[in-house]
Amino acid sequence: MTSLHRMSAWFLAAGLAVGTAGTSRSQMTAPNPYERLEGIWGKLPAGRTWGATSAVFPSPDGKIWVAERCGANSCTGSNLDPILLFDTSGTLLRSFGAGMFAWPHGIFVDREGNVWVTDAVGFGETPPGLGHVVYKFSPDGRLLMTLGKRGVAGSGPDTFNKPSDVLVAPDGSIFVADGHDAGGNNRIVKFAPDGTYLKEWGSTGCEPGQFRDPHALAMDSQGRLFVADRGNNRIQIFDQEGNHLATWTQFGRPSGLFIDRNDILYATDSESNSRRNPGWRRGIYIGSARTGWVTAFIPDPEPDPDNSGTSGAEGVAVDLAGNVYGAEVGPRMLRKYLKRGELSVRE
Repeated sequence: MTSLHRMSAWFLAAGLAVGTAGTSRSQMTAPNPYERLEGIWGKLPAGRTWGATSAVFPSPDGKIWVAERCGANSCTGSNLDPILLFDTSGTLLRSFGAGMFAWPHGIFVDREGNVWVTDAVGFGETPPGLGHVVYKFSPDGRLLMTLGKRGVAGSGPDTFNKPSDVLVAPDGSIFVADGHDAGGNNRIVKFAPDGTYLKEWGSTGCEPGQFRDPHALAMDSQGRLFVADRGNNRIQIFDQEGNHLATWTQFGRPSGLFIDRNDILYATDSESNSRRNPGWRRGIYIGSARTGWVTAFIPDPEPDPDNSGTSGAEGVAVDLAGNVYGAEVGPRMLRKYLKRGELSVRE
C-alpha cells in the first residue's frame, strides 16, 4: 500500500470531518517548488544576533514584520527592541518594544498596518510585570491597546495564560489563541474592535472544539477561522461564533498558519518526530484552504537525524511576490524561500 493510500485510509477510519481533504496528496509525494536562500535572512545591527523567532507577518505594503526574542529565547532583562520591520531585501527599517516583552510569540498586522503581538511567557519564566498580554501597536511603534493584564495569568474575560497568537478579522473583531503548552488555557477568545470581551470557546481535550496548545490562527476569504491545534496534531476550522466546521490532519503537527489572498494555506510543522505525530516530517505544508488538498511541501532544512527533537519553522508568512518566510525557534533565525527558477534571477 502506498503512503498516499495509507493516509487516505487513516482519514476514513478516523471519521474526520475533512471533506475532500481525505484524498489530499501527502507530504511524501507533494513537490517542493521553492529554493532556499542560503544563510539567515534579515540584516541585524552590528553586534546583534537573532534569537528564537516564531513570529513573522507581512505589512499591507509588502514589508515584513518579525518578533524575535532579543538574541536569546527570552527578552526578560534585555534592552533590545524585539519588534523589527524589514524590507523584502532584508534591510532593517524600524524597531521598537524594548522592555515590554518576556517571550514574544505570535504576530498579526491588520489592514491599517497596526502590529499586534502576543507575549506568551517562556517555559519556567515568572518575570514580574511581563507576559500574558496582547499588544496593539501603530506602525511607528506607539502602543494603542493592551488586552490582558501584564504579568497576571488567568482565565477570565480580561486575563490570559500564555496567549500564543492573535488575529483581527475584516470587521475588526479580535481573536486570541490562549494559551501555550500544557500550562496555558486551551481556548479561543473573541473581542470587539475596541477590546470589549464578547465570547470564548474551547477547553482541554481532543474532541471537536477542544484544544491542546492552540498555537496559531489564520482566516480565509470566507471568514472561517483556522486554529493550529498543535498538541492534537490537527487544524480545526470554525465560524466566527465558534461553531466547529471541520478538522484537518493532513497538514502535520501545525505550529504556524498563514493564508494568502488566493486562499493558499501554509502550515509549519516544527515538532513531528517518532514520539510526537510519528510518520510525519517537519517542514512547511502548502495547500488549499478551500479544499484541504496538500499541493507542496518544503522540508525542514535541518532535519533531526534521530527524529526525536524539534527544528524548522514555527512561524510562516508570504510576501506579495509569493516568497515564503520561516521563523525558526530552535535554529534562531529567519529563512526565506523563493519559487524555483527565481533564485538565479534575484542574485
